[in-house]
Amino acid sequence: MYFLTGWPRRLLCPLRSDEEPFTIHPSSQRVYFALLSETQLSVWFSRPSVLIVSYIESSKAAAQFGFYQKAEWKPDNSMIAVATAKGYILLFDVLGSSDDKYLYEPVYPKGSPRVKVTPGYKEEQCAPALSLEMKKPVDLEAPITSLQTLQEDLLVCTADGYLHVLHWDGMGSNGRKAVCLTTIPFSIDLQSARGGPSLDLEGVHIRCMEYCVTLDGFAVVLSDGRLGFITPLSNTITTDQLQGVWAADVADGTCVAVNNKYRLMAFGCASGSVLVYMIDTTTGSMQLSHRLELTPKHYPDTYNKTGPVKIIRWSPDCSVAMVTWEYGGLSLWSVFGAHLICTLGEDFVHRSDGTKKEPFKISSMSWGAEGYHLWVLPHKQERRNQEKQQDEEMVSPSPPPPHSSPQAGILQFHFIKSALTVNPCTSNQEHVLLHGEDRLYLTCGDPMQIHSSSDQPRIHLDPRDGSPLHHNPSPDFSLSQGLSTLLGHKHWHVVQIHNTYLESNWPIRFAAIDTAGQCMAVAGRRGFAHYSLFTRKWKLFGNITQEQNMTVTGGLAWWKDFVVVACYNFIDQQEQLRLYQRSSNLDNAFASVTKLHSDTLLLNVFRDMVILFRADCSICLYSMERRSDSPNPSVNVELLQEVSMSRYIPHPALVVSVTLTSVRTETGITLKAPQQACMAESIMLNLAGQLIMLQRDRSGPQVREKETPGINKKLLPFCPPVVLAQCVENVWTTCRSNKKKRHLLEALWLSCGEAGMKVWLPLFPRDHRKPHSFLSRRIMLPFHINIYPLAVLFEDALVLGATNETVPYDGLQGSSEPLEAVFPYCTVERTSQIYLHHILRQLLVRNLGEQALMLAQSCASLPYFPHVMELMVHVVLEEEATSREPIPDPLLPTVAKFITEFPLFLQTIVHCARKTEYALWNYLFAAVGNPKDLFEECLMAQDLDTAASYLIILQNMEVPAVSRQHATLLFNTALEQGKWDLCRHMIRFLKAIGSGETETPPPTPTTQEPTSTGGFEFFRNRSISLSQSADSVTAGKFSLQKTFSMPSGSSPKGRDTDCAENMYINMMLWRHARHLLEQVRLRDLGCFSAQLGFELIGWLCRERNRVARVDDFVSALKRLHKDFLWPFPVIPAGSLSSPLKNGRCRTVLSTQLLKSQSADCLLNTDMDTAPPKAPPTNHTWMDRLSQDAKDMDTASSTHFNQNSPQTHDAFLSLLTNKVEEYSIGSATDLTETSSVVDGDWTMVDENTSTLSLSQAELEHISMELANKGPHKSQVQLRYLLHVFMEAGCLEWCVVIGLILRDANVIKQVISFLDSPEVPAETVQSVRNGLLAVDLWASTNCLGYKPFLSLIQPQLQHLMDSVSEQIQPEAFQPVCQSSKLGVSEVLGGSAAPRAEDGRGIAAPLGLTLPSLEPLGGFSRPPTEDHPPEQPEECGEEEGAYDCTLS
Repeated sequence: MYFLTGWPRRLLCPLRSDEEPFTIHPSSQRVYFALLSETQLSVWFSRPSVLIVSYIESSKAAAQFGFYQKAEWKPDNSMIAVATAKGYILLFDVLGSSDDKYLYEPVYPKGSPRVKVTPGYKEEQCAPALSLEMKKPVDLEAPITSLQTLQEDLLVCTADGYLHVLHWDGMGSNGRKAVCLTTIPFSIDLQSARGGPSLDLEGVHIRCMEYCVTLDGFAVVLSDGRLGFITPLSNTITTDQLQGVWAADVADGTCVAVNNKYRLMAFGCASGSVLVYMIDTTTGSMQLSHRLELTPKHYPDTYNKTGPVKIIRWSPDCSVAMVTWEYGGLSLWSVFGAHLICTLGEDFVHRSDGTKKEPFKISSMSWGAEGYHLWVLPHKQERRNQEKQQDEEMVSPSPPPPHSSPQAGILQFHFIKSALTVNPCTSNQEHVLLHGEDRLYLTCGDPMQIHSSSDQPRIHLDPRDGSPLHHNPSPDFSLSQGLSTLLGHKHWHVVQIHNTYLESNWPIRFAAIDTAGQCMAVAGRRGFAHYSLFTRKWKLFGNITQEQNMTVTGGLAWWKDFVVVACYNFIDQQEQLRLYQRSSNLDNAFASVTKLHSDTLLLNVFRDMVILFRADCSICLYSMERRSDSPNPSVNVELLQEVSMSRYIPHPALVVSVTLTSVRTETGITLKAPQQACMAESIMLNLAGQLIMLQRDRSGPQVREKETPGINKKLLPFCPPVVLAQCVENVWTTCRSNKKKRHLLEALWLSCGEAGMKVWLPLFPRDHRKPHSFLSRRIMLPFHINIYPLAVLFEDALVLGATNETVPYDGLQGSSEPLEAVFPYCTVERTSQIYLHHILRQLLVRNLGEQALMLAQSCASLPYFPHVMELMVHVVLEEEATSREPIPDPLLPTVAKFITEFPLFLQTIVHCARKTEYALWNYLFAAVGNPKDLFEECLMAQDLDTAASYLIILQNMEVPAVSRQHATLLFNTALEQGKWDLCRHMIRFLKAIGSGETETPPPTPTTQEPTSTGGFEFFRNRSISLSQSADSVTAGKFSLQKTFSMPSGSSPKGRDTDCAENMYINMMLWRHARHLLEQVRLRDLGCFSAQLGFELIGWLCRERNRVARVDDFVSALKRLHKDFLWPFPVIPAGSLSSPLKNGRCRTVLSTQLLKSQSADCLLNTDMDTAPPKAPPTNHTWMDRLSQDAKDMDTASSTHFNQNSPQTHDAFLSLLTNKVEEYSIGSATDLTETSSVVDGDWTMVDENTSTLSLSQAELEHISMELANKGPHKSQVQLRYLLHVFMEAGCLEWCVVIGLILRDANVIKQVISFLDSPEVPAETVQSVRNGLLAVDLWASTNCLGYKPFLSLIQPQLQHLMDSVSEQIQPEAFQPVCQSSKLGVSEVLGGSAAPRAEDGRGIAAPLGLTLPSLEPLGGFSRPPTEDHPPEQPEECGEEEGAYDCTLS
């Protein structure tokens, strides 16, 4: 609607005077403004806002006539009447200069296209030089209370109770009539007006009066505060022809303003309220329509302290009213009472430090042209303050003229307004379009899309890329707002209207936007211009004469890529309908012109039809069809239908908007006829706030005619009109159709001022059933919203609007404050609001649950649908639970039942409860069910986060035992599912319950927070090298144990009282750890320990001989391979010479994978976690492999010269380490320094490189890489090895040593087994386990055989140690040989692991040394399942879902 923007502008009067102007009055077109001070009449021009002429009364004449009091313009601006204190009317002629002189003229540079031969150039662009001449005064012999112009007459009310009618031209005694107020009969309504004059008017006079054209009468405020309406019964105003009507029960009226478009009379009262009355058309009585008043809810400090209403002013388009009070302040309301702005609250009255400012007092105000400005005269005291400060300001830069008299000042407040106020055809768009006097504001969806055409690289860099909303932003303000403006969708697209067009055609009267929101058109005084967001350019008429020879009368609209304009052609003196193509030049040669018979007042477009409302109260429908035969794109326009409305419309100016819609009430609204939803079925007419509907009449024989095969183009006639709603400001409807959202798209949306919004919703029968005979086809549902609606997004169930925001500026505080400190800087923010919950609730109230369900299901995919459900529960709960009287039919149970139809039910209830105060919980859960049951439902549905929310409710509503029981349930489930964050919260929660704390316990240390790396976070704080062997691990045992126990946090100092609670939590943690270890889930155990600060080493020490045993080494080994994504080792193939394939060496692990610790990289590798099948069953695989190898050899020298020297360094470092068992450290050295091309890395050819590597060494390297798992798994396994070693769980150390194939680990464990502390069953278990692994490797996984033969001396030693005790020192030499052994066995045979058919296996002829023990121990029967192992592995691999914490 109307929004305040920027700071007010101060206009200083160039003439210094001791007198201050106290009243301002605009001419009929608001081009001139008359200002009165006590002896001075000044005339100001509107654009530029300058003083044109000032008439100063002589002191002699002032003594005779008295001081000036009121002014009134003649409708043609040729005269001004001034009322004086002593009862004189002074008439002034306003004379233009005869010699064509102007006060101000624009100066153009040479060669400017805007030449001065433009018709109307002088009148419109220059401030005219006027003069004022006083004519003979008229003495009315009584103080004058009111002046009102009426065509050729001037009405004057005097304090002696008379109403004088003077002629503007003949002011002599013959042209003068007087009517005494006491002779006018007054009654409550016109029907009961029987008798003669009213007796109670003795001594009463009219204090204030205004004429209403559309009601043809006068709204009056009498001196005793009563309100009335006087209507002349004939064209002439004579005593016997006047009739008056009272407003009952009001006696404190102060002022009045009438609204001609809506036929409303706004009366200001001494109480501070504004009463808005309408005239009942049937009885003629005055009926209260609504009130404009400040509410205690929004203005608790000032709502009853405003004093009497001083002035009311309706805007030029009659859509808003500005009100000011004796106490000061400005307040703006829409025509039916929606409150828009008030300067008595927030930043207007409070400084940023909290102190209060005095309200700004106003002595007079007036709207400027088209409502873009409000001209305000400050109260005398306000002005004195400003002048004092202003004199101080003007000391240095420009010394003031040497006058002691102060300068008078006018304040101009700037407004931007919605395009709907004057051009309501934009109501079928889904964009908000606002226009100020020189710019347009539009919402264009996501600004990123708009800028993508030209500003793509700068979008994310420059937050101020889109024009800021405000006129002259302070730099720091725009910087702080810019980014959030873009991200928060508060962004406006601001388009500056072309200056060339503005300077000769100001003010802008109409604006329109197309359906895509990409093209805009504006029309000013003459012609029009349009703008495209695609090209960022304006199009103006090339021929200025064409522009100046037309004026837009009925508005403009977009149809496809044409601008549709209803205009008046001055050359032909005829009304026309024109269509201009957007892409062509703006010229009449490219226009499609249709002549019209009568003046057009309104225009609208529906699909391919245009509807016009004309000054003769008729409606015309035209069809538009694009012509393809002509070279230039043009449109064929044909008249379809004419409908006369003169019987129903008393005055054409009362029609606010006219719309064609597809809305209908009967016949075929069922689901079977959706195709008819697109047809123009009805006309909606907003007649002074009454919404009238004309439907097509389908009752006659036309229906049968239409069914005949012949195409009958004659349109159906319309039925008589039906009133749908009252107090309507705007109407929205759409011509789109969507079968899934028919409720929303076929509805009619109304904005009704203070009553909020209404929707006329269609009701559909469900599942093609026959509709109930008693069920109406549509229903009108009212609902309140917190914003002023400017557009409706139909499918998205959103209302778009705008609101004023203020930014205080207290930089220059002191004894006298400048204007910028008195008023905050105003901006306009975009707003939006969901309305779906209101509609669902209204349907449920009316027992239309089935319709509500259909509507809700159609919108369930909206992102804010859960919020809608919450809002609905919350609003109903607040209303019902806080009601003082018992509610006979509560709605909450119905709403609860309704929400259970949706999967969001559990979340909705708990979110709503947690946002509501505790006192209302009992009422809520009495309707929706016991929170214990809802908690259990969440657990069953695996929705643990929602269950946790219910736990907080249970804690408040139940005894501690119950909440502990449920918390334990949830804790165990969260542990099982690995929801570590939730687990941490649950530990705190359980501790809080146990200690009876009311506040939340301190959070766990930061090291335990989950991070993006996942896995065992504690390892980040360790200083173990990745390639460290077990020797060095045990050496650093003490320091590591210390680091590990620090973050556990289970029993901090000063919490001895929590011992029982900690014990309870520890029991659960121990139980879970036991469960994980029993299931051989080492990876999960590590995550669990790291995330929850669980003391793993201490616990394993206690469980060393219980659950921390390994029963089945083979299955444990296979499980670790699977959990850690670790490949099973493959045997080297001696026949292969190069691992290159197709000219490229594709590594098994990509560079990124080996370097990165992130879960994403792990999951995206092409690692194969399944163990390869036994070699005997794998002939085809190996045959294909050897064929691939031949191919690779032929292309092995294609990429060699791309290598950088870094690659050589990599191989050098590998060779120096070759004596040891290959560690992950060397693998990373290789990968981190390789040149990477698309994830592959190239290798060095012996011919071109200074480094000569043997074929065996190359194979060794690739074999090492193939048999290693991911870097992250390596880190985790090393960490677990360290933990188990410290805890003395030797069986697990052996298993991890096997998977890492670290001979040192096996050697060390076996040396530990000789210790007397190690129980005999552990020794036996390790021995049996290694035997089982050997047997399994012989049949199922030959890749382990080389490693097992490498550790054969240790195993042999273990076999011997079972029968006799041998000193560990005797086996030291074996360690040395083991290091050599590894290079002997593996040195010349390295191959990648099996991966995607590229792996390499040993040829069948390769024999491996057997690892059978010398003593010939037989394997335990439990481990003897060789045939089943491969199938088991395959099964597990298929079912395994690799998720990393």
